[in-house]
Amino acid sequence: MKKYLSFFRLRFLMGLQYRAAAAAGVLTQFAWGFMEIMMYRAFYRADAAAFPMSFEATASYIWLQQAFLAVFAAWMLESEIFDAIKNGGLAYELCRPIRIYNMWFARSAANRLSRAALRCMPILLAAAFVPRPYGLSLPASPMHFFLFLITLCTGLAVTVSFSMLIYMLTFFTISPQGVQILFTSCVEFLAGAIVPIPFFPEKIGRILELLPFASMQNVPLRIYSGSMSLEETARAAALQIAWLIVITALGKWLCWTAVRRVTVQGG
Repeated sequence: MKKYLSFFRLRFLMGLQYRAAAAAGVLTQFAWGFMEIMMYRAFYRADAAAFPMSFEATASYIWLQQAFLAVFAAWMLESEIFDAIKNGGLAYELCRPIRIYNMWFARSAANRLSRAALRCMPILLAAAFVPRPYGLSLPASPMHFFLFLITLCTGLAVTVSFSMLIYMLTFFTISPQGVQILFTSCVEFLAGAIVPIPFFPEKIGRILELLPFASMQNVPLRIYSGSMSLEETARAAALQIAWLIVITALGKWLCWTAVRRVTVQGG
């Protein structure tokens, strides 16, 4: 475990060095979040009763989504891992007394957390000073905030586990681009990154909430805004853990299968 924590620490510290990129990201994400809220405001003015969430809850959902974009974005994958698989650099990793899956998991989690650490607080602080109802609201209750933190960590683990599936599938393809584009596009839509899942038609929304994608950002962001009851929160958290176990087990099996078949320059 210590060696994987070392990989995590090194990757996290490396990610903290890109402060200029983080500053540009803060401005971009804040501007994008504000424009998205203005768009939803126009829809709410037409018929606010038609929406399953209040406008304040929707605004908080969007601000949190932008603040923790690096945690949940399906397209935020590591090119170094793809290059190692495609160009044969994996051979050096296989020589180490480590498990490839665990090392890449630690690196991916650290990469996401380091980016989020530089961006989330400035965005959250700025959003908190935006006038109501456009700004970030306080959590529905201390219990909701506590559950938000727990499901946020679990959502990160589910997201990284799904990213690991994409890396493992790359072993069985000639180029990673097709797998990457297909999966990231589907995940972004089905996870509620483009349109919150409660805004889907009721029957479709119920199906989406059972899929692993809803366990990424949908659960923690809706818990914070109070749009989920405690009973719904308990079910969603249990589903998060279940999907985390399933996806991780599938990813490890694919990794084991791929490493057994790997061939580096004919060797």
